[in-house]
Amino acid sequence: MDWSFLLVATLALPLAMVVACVHHLFFARVLSWLPLAPVPGLLAALFERGDSIVIAPAPLRLTLALDDVGAMLLGGASLLWGAAGLYASVSMRGKPGSGRFAIWWLLTLTGSLGVFIVADMTSFYLVFSLASLAAYGLVAFENTARSRRASRVYMALALLGEALILFGFVMLVSAMPGGNPLIRDAVAMLPGSPLESPAVLLLILGFGLKTGLVPLHVWMPLAHPVAPIPASAVLSGIIVKAGVIGLIRFLPLEVPSPDWGMALMVLGLLTAFYGVIVGVTQQHPKTVLAYSTVSQMGVVAAVLGAGLSTGAPGTATLAAFYALHHLLVKGALFLGVGIVGATGTRYVSRVIIPMALLAFSLAGLPLTSGALAKFATKPLFGDGLAAFMATLSAAGSALLMAHFLGRLRTLADESTGDVANASLVFAWALVAAASLILPWVLFPEITTYALSETVSMKALWVASWPVAIGLLLALFLKRIDASVPRIPEGDVIVLLERLQPLAARCGTAIERTDLVLRRWPVASIVLLMLAIAFGTALQFSR
Repeated sequence: MDWSFLLVATLALPLAMVVACVHHLFFARVLSWLPLAPVPGLLAALFERGDSIVIAPAPLRLTLALDDVGAMLLGGASLLWGAAGLYASVSMRGKPGSGRFAIWWLLTLTGSLGVFIVADMTSFYLVFSLASLAAYGLVAFENTARSRRASRVYMALALLGEALILFGFVMLVSAMPGGNPLIRDAVAMLPGSPLESPAVLLLILGFGLKTGLVPLHVWMPLAHPVAPIPASAVLSGIIVKAGVIGLIRFLPLEVPSPDWGMALMVLGLLTAFYGVIVGVTQQHPKTVLAYSTVSQMGVVAAVLGAGLSTGAPGTATLAAFYALHHLLVKGALFLGVGIVGATGTRYVSRVIIPMALLAFSLAGLPLTSGALAKFATKPLFGDGLAAFMATLSAAGSALLMAHFLGRLRTLADESTGDVANASLVFAWALVAAASLILPWVLFPEITTYALSETVSMKALWVASWPVAIGLLLALFLKRIDASVPRIPEGDVIVLLERLQPLAARCGTAIERTDLVLRRWPVASIVLLMLAIAFGTALQFSR
């Protein structure tokens, strides 16, 4: 049976819902339809793998296609969008502006699913831009001082990323006939091109900004905490994967590029440790999770860099598998924070154990999806320093997640508490279960390893010792917690904001100095002094 219509429906259904909002009756009920919007994407991931469809001929050439990498991420993203949509349909009900929130939600959903299935350059840029720009409405929804500031920073960086990617795309297609080539054709022409280095640099910067690589990560810890809980779940779980799929699609991963591979790997590992260092100074669990996303996306970038440096086959699939693990786990963690925040201590005892399992999965806890993801990607790093640093980053993740669980408990103690809504708990439990089960189902398909190898004594030890070190570091951190500096959310951007008055004062001082120096007597004296100094220097140099 031809299931290609599902690819079209993946984009068409949420857009049709947006159009239907012009009717006041549908607009009033649009929240209740949000869980259904990603259903075509989920079905396409299950039944449509390997197919493609051309919606418009050249020169437009709107082409949709679904390979193994796209199917993995599309399926996981659709599942999270559906669960988060169910969460939103309950938690956002009755709030002012909920209809507007639903429209932004549907537009962001369309773009974020579209990046996994479009196969031509123009369409990718359009859906990527839609996902980036529409997410502004989710960040700014609460309309508080914090959300307005976060949304301004987000939009400024989003536009910067769009510009970098656009220039990179222009370089990619500059030597190709036709106006809209397929992505694979454009990337195949990149190795050996005179524009290869500037194009790769622009693509890494543009997609790295969306992925959250340091120092372009600052939108994450500002945006995630201020967005409503379901929006935080998809922002951290899915939106950042638009940057990941961009790196996967547009970097020539099958051709060895030692220099660019090493640069991306170093940047990724730097980001991984930076996210941990700043994350452990944060107090709100959503902010801690935001910095955890920064750290985990650094690991994904390091995986891609390690594969790019050697041209290792299967790098794209392994990076997508790691990204899928993070997508589901992080989505479940954010939804869990929402449940704890709403119910307080009345429900935390039932949530904290599965939340701890999910949290330490990010550090590679044995028998979790994180252990599978790290086991699958470890060979890309080899046996040298890079492999050791990648393993050590798991200890950092364990430390950060232990800190997160402590802040989650504090949030529960500070919340008034209420009975947990069954729909909210179901949405959280669905994503949590998928994060624990789905990677085990996919692992034999995307690797050459047997599942039995992941539970050998050696594999269990390799996965266990970084977690143990992280827990020991967490105990030490708890003892010195009072002396740990509190770095503001957004770290780098806050520093720049604080330096702005100083820069303004320096500018004023320079202007005043310039006015003084322009006066003829002063200028004459300065010129005379320079002439004397120059003559003296010449005299002593003989």
